[in-house]
Amino acid sequence: MSKRIEAKFKINRRLGANLWGRGKSPLARGKENPPGQHGQRRKKPSDFGTQLMAKQKLKGYYGNIGEKQFRRLYDEAVRRRGDTSENLIGLLESRLDAAVYRLKFAPSPFAARQLVNHGHIRVNGKRVNIPSYQLREGDEISVKTKSKDMALIVEAAQSPERDVPDYMEVDHKDMKGKFVRVPKLADVPYPVQMEPNLVVEFYSR
Repeated sequence: MSKRIEAKFKINRRLGANLWGRGKSPLARGKENPPGQHGQRRKKPSDFGTQLMAKQKLKGYYGNIGEKQFRRLYDEAVRRRGDTSENLIGLLESRLDAAVYRLKFAPSPFAARQLVNHGHIRVNGKRVNIPSYQLREGDEISVKTKSKDMALIVEAAQSPERDVPDYMEVDHKDMKGKFVRVPKLADVPYPVQMEPNLVVEFYSR
């Protein structure tokens, strides 16, 4: 088992949630204790602890986004009109690496980030290697021609584990898709309950 996979499973165990709904997760096999020698000792969390956990779950789901980058997304969500928690989800789902994952070009958000970093992804025909790149409605996302036959991409596209949500369009034959619209929280197919309202409470303390 690679360190990357171990790290993902450790996130699941620490947060007590099978974040990506993967069958290989320890939580899917009933191993619910947090990692570490004293993982069995669970206390009822405080309001702060509950808010912190909600933030860690959301950060972890999108490939363990760094705190500075996540805080910038929150600040942008506050700046925009409308509900801050909905804005935050919209910004997270508009990230290029999130779109690559949603389109099933990658088996996990971590793999999606790596594909973008390594230059395998195009946006409107142009190479973009910034995972946090913010997509606009109507943007086309495609896999570089030479990368279309990569085993990781082909296997992810054929996996029955999850479906492509209706705010995306995809053609797995040509390995290209479209970011149709910015979704609301209710549109996003999270395998576990996400509570962006608690994240807003955490930062607005």
